[in-house]
Amino acid sequence: MCTRSADLGWPAEDSAAAAALGPDAAREPVIVLARRTAFGRRNGVFGRVRAEDLLAPVLNAVVAAGGVPASAIDDVIIGNAVGGGGNVARLAALTAGLPASVPGLTIDRQCGSGLEAIVLACRLVAAGAGDLYLAGGVESTSTSPLRAHRLTSAPGLPDFFDRARFSPDSVGDPEMGVAAENVADRYGVSRQRQDAFALRSHRQALAAADAGAHAPEIVPVPTEAGPVNWDEGPRRGLTEALLARFAPVFRPGGTVTAGNTCADADGAVAVLVTSRRRANELGLTGYLRFVDAAATGTDPNVLGIAGAEAARLVLARQSLTGADLARIEFNEAFAAQVIASLDLIGIPEQNANREGGALALGHPFGASGALLVLRLLQQCRAAAEPGEAALAAVSIAGGLGVAALFRWEGPESHSMSPTRHE
Repeated sequence: MCTRSADLGWPAEDSAAAAALGPDAAREPVIVLARRTAFGRRNGVFGRVRAEDLLAPVLNAVVAAGGVPASAIDDVIIGNAVGGGGNVARLAALTAGLPASVPGLTIDRQCGSGLEAIVLACRLVAAGAGDLYLAGGVESTSTSPLRAHRLTSAPGLPDFFDRARFSPDSVGDPEMGVAAENVADRYGVSRQRQDAFALRSHRQALAAADAGAHAPEIVPVPTEAGPVNWDEGPRRGLTEALLARFAPVFRPGGTVTAGNTCADADGAVAVLVTSRRRANELGLTGYLRFVDAAATGTDPNVLGIAGAEAARLVLARQSLTGADLARIEFNEAFAAQVIASLDLIGIPEQNANREGGALALGHPFGASGALLVLRLLQQCRAAAEPGEAALAAVSIAGGLGVAALFRWEGPESHSMSPTRHE
């Protein structure tokens, strides 16, 4: 058990109730709450806000909402893809004012980093290493450092580059958009399907925001122009006709355009991962129970379907199919790869990403995978029936995929915040 458990100080009757759950509950990982910043376009509303300053208020909001002493947090595990190195998890934790005794771990699996951070926290709970983790991701594409190699031909001079290498030339290391074109070609995803999916993403995101579904999850972030608590990406004026006017970006005669591709973004997401026993001690009901997760690889030239391969691996291990999933969130880097992946898993497009995704909100690389889990948690809390299966999946640069399977545990109807029983 967590070495900081003695700091928690919950009433004896709550501890007795938790003990009645049995020993397995002490190692059964659950996600009880989540918060995020708004997502801003690159060089947009968060253009001068560094990653640690995006993440710090979200960490504080999760700790406060969970009602846990900050000193009881076992670790802060954060995904980050294009930051300046170091350890942004630790930097943000200290910036947030968490005690120096709380460590921090930053991990990089590129676009899957935020989901991987949450999976790692769940695995640590299951292993008995601790039972209170802040996990998620952050990205500031606006303030990320310029990157350069040292030239071998002219020692000391920089050779600037836009992205890291993910695969050797002998295998193939296409640009992300070229890989999306490869997926569209191989799996027969038409331009019309891609544009329709992108338009749906914007409309779903706007409808959810207009209905107030996103307001409870967003933590305002101070900027020079004032606090920001609204997503900058979704476009109200987008239409089918307008999308049809976009020219292919990555290949002459191709189908992948700026309209059916996500935009780089800034943002942060954090969730509280704990054990079912500790959730009961906290007096919280209604949470995502972690079931299983997998990471896998595929041909980097068609990297966009790797998330589907990871999803199919997890589902096979649990003797499930796509038809058994009540909800799925698949990261929307490109419409082509999401559509192809959903086809492979056997999920109708309308059953996925019910409140839009990165095509509308933008893609803060290290945080996007964590947003998928937040979406599942909030949607289940609003409408799910007990036992519903939910899946989050990401396709990642270099031909990697990560997928995580959860089940909703709790009453049939909820507010958008965890229910605390007395």
